[in-house]
Amino acid sequence: MRQIALIAHDGKKAEMVAFVKDHWDFLSQYDLVATGTTGSHIEKAGLQVRRVQSGPLGGDAQIASDVVEGKIEAVIFLRDPLGKHPHDPDINMLMRICDVHNIPLATNIGTAEIIIKGLSLK
Repeated sequence: MRQIALIAHDGKKAEMVAFVKDHWDFLSQYDLVATGTTGSHIEKAGLQVRRVQSGPLGGDAQIASDVVEGKIEAVIFLRDPLGKHPHDPDINMLMRICDVHNIPLATNIGTAEIIIKGLSLK
């Protein structure tokens, strides 16, 4: 089955949960994979997702590996553009891997909405 990856910085987790709830009819057609803490928030909202490690513990790298292996169709990564994160190199690596493998990557709700609309046309 096709997969979409979901990642959100701490200040964006509630926004991610709301986004997933708002688009559940569409997203439920995919296997969802999320970094650990983001996935935990999504699960607490009663939605199903496969969790990998949290971002700082290597979850971004695990998702990047899935992108390289062709398992991920899109990544929705709600970033906090104003915060510094100790795992910024991992974030940059994930963004680079998405670019190299031509995988759409949303970093805010606006681009996430466009990805959902684009995927629904397939």
